[in-house]
Amino acid sequence: MQDIAARRARLLGPHMTTFYREPVHVARGEGVWLWDTEGRQYLDCYNNVPHVGHCHPRVVDAIAKQAATLNTHTRYVHDAILDYGEALTAKFEHDLESMMMVCSGSEANDLALRMAQVMTGKTGIIGTDNTYHGNTTAVSQLNSSKLPIGGYQDHVRQVPAPDNMVPVGGSREGQAEAFAKGVEKAIAELEASGHGVSALIVCPYFANEGFPTLERGFLDRAVAAVRKAGGLIIADEVQPGFGRIGSHWWGHEKLGFAPDIVTLGKPMANGHPVAAVVTRLEILTAFQEQFKYFNTFGGNPVSAAAAMAVLNVIEDENLISNAADVGAYTVDLLHDVASRHEVIADVRGSGLFFGAELWRDGKPATKLCSLMVDEMRERGVLLHSEGRHDNTLKIRPPCVFDRANADQLAETLDAALEAVT
Repeated sequence: MQDIAARRARLLGPHMTTFYREPVHVARGEGVWLWDTEGRQYLDCYNNVPHVGHCHPRVVDAIAKQAATLNTHTRYVHDAILDYGEALTAKFEHDLESMMMVCSGSEANDLALRMAQVMTGKTGIIGTDNTYHGNTTAVSQLNSSKLPIGGYQDHVRQVPAPDNMVPVGGSREGQAEAFAKGVEKAIAELEASGHGVSALIVCPYFANEGFPTLERGFLDRAVAAVRKAGGLIIADEVQPGFGRIGSHWWGHEKLGFAPDIVTLGKPMANGHPVAAVVTRLEILTAFQEQFKYFNTFGGNPVSAAAAMAVLNVIEDENLISNAADVGAYTVDLLHDVASRHEVIADVRGSGLFFGAELWRDGKPATKLCSLMVDEMRERGVLLHSEGRHDNTLKIRPPCVFDRANADQLAETLDAALEAVT
């Protein structure tokens, strides 16, 4: 491992991210399982990229067959991107009928921001103060973990993010109103500064914020304020989308609002680099008239085939129902574990996106959470941390996760907490 670490540091930079104190040197994957180069097996409870399971044979077959037939860019006409576009947009219950395929969620969010600015003629952007939307210059202005060089630009406003343990406004009951007041304050500042409001961008599951428990309608007042100011609503569905939350295909459906633009990424093609922006035709047209935009790899036939295979597997294997059933079962198990470990202050989640927040002595237990992540890795279960203080265990497995996997997770978590605390 020392040789690998040295090579990574030299070739990829000394701060290239890895998980765990002792990184996992992966060799292969199948379903919910990963194996390292020494043959050790791990239960993958964190990786939402292989949405339908690592190396799903139907996705692998679709990629291989299309790669053996044709792969080119979208300046040539091919059916695959159209077939996929029709299948994908049919999953939305309102007027999102057009799409642009790209290669990453960062690209998708960058395009979404530009679309909103073109459509509104304004530049102001509102996000939360504990979020992540990608790595381009534009979206890095929204990220809370690293301050951009020169600080945040004047057209960006960050509003306090919702939270279960320390809710905005002081109570969960008043949190929606308090969040909306933050948005309204940001709108007033952007209008006073001459930027105006082009968009509010949120993950509708507030995943990086720690996935707090929010009621349907939570965003209604905030959305209404943005629309009154002439802005658009962007839903970043990179993490909650494609049925992961169990109750709906998309996170915005669960919260009960209709975004103007939706961005997609990570799970879209099970690891093949595919992402997209889905929007109304008028918005896409306005963007195309303003920018000469072309993406060499976005929407190529192989990517489209991989993405279509994922859609088909989700439906044919009833993975949304599985997410609902197994997710609820697992959250019950986590509540049972919490009853034996007082450091678990809150258990929450929806579908196969859930976790446990750790507190000790009235404070976020950040160090303990970090120790737990590594302890679970040592015991053969992979998960990670999330939230403002990195004190929430974040569990987000492939959507083929089953009840037996949930039993293993809970038993391992119980034992790990006993060992660490």
